Amino acid sequence: MRKIVIAGNWKMYKTSDEALSFVESLPTSVKNEKRLEMVICAPFISLESINRAIRDTHIKTGAQNMYWEKEGAYTGEISGEMLRSSGCSYVIIGHSERRQYFGENDISVNLKVKKAMEIGLRPIMCVGETLEERESGNTDLIIARQMEMGLKGLNLNVGSAENFIVAYEPVWAIGTGKTCATQEANRVIGLIRNKIANVFSPDIAQRTRILYGGSVKPENIKEIVSATDIDGGLVGGASLKSDSFAALVENSL
Repeated sequence: MRKIVIAGNWKMYKTSDEALSFVESLPTSVKNEKRLEMVICAPFISLESINRAIRDTHIKTGAQNMYWEKEGAYTGEISGEMLRSSGCSYVIIGHSERRQYFGENDISVNLKVKKAMEIGLRPIMCVGETLEERESGNTDLIIARQMEMGLKGLNLNVGSAENFIVAYEPVWAIGTGKTCATQEANRVIGLIRNKIANVFSPDIAQRTRILYGGSVKPENIKEIVSATDIDGGLVGGASLKSDSFAALVENSL
């Protein structure tokens, strides 16, 4: 049975002090929860201090981006090795905001995913369509293309499948208050799982966790994770307050 993942994407919010205050105010029951995986994807500058604060808990940290080279003259970039040394376990790759505002594309996403897997970081690879693409009836084509490119050359096997995570995030539902109907989200995520099965194997596909992202909140997370193919949530705004994050965890069990 696939283990549920609740991953909070803090985006460009919280100073290091605010991040520590968040962690400290989480209930002990949440910090010690073992039945699902909890991930805080914080700004780079807070990762080390958060990791020290959560050392004796079951919470893990993730970054919101990385570069695919180990080191070099790449001003402003962060390598996966640097993330690992900070105690980071996960990394979001290809979030729609990275694609929209910073020129990320399917090729760069693929390079980053392969590098993350190579060095033992768990990538959360994001795919999703815009409102225009959905209204044009191209959702399935867009998702298929993003998955094909993202998986290209990836060395995925039964043993490593649990370390590779996909997040379906319809762009039109991110931060808008609109949520893709659970039945439709489950259908698209089923297509993603079938694509993984076709590229690798049905066994690998069944072991891969696929999350939904897009206006996920405590009020709808139970319905979302109850769907047959959805294994958790990539959560934005609702992950920024400790009581809301705690409710997301508790309502997912």
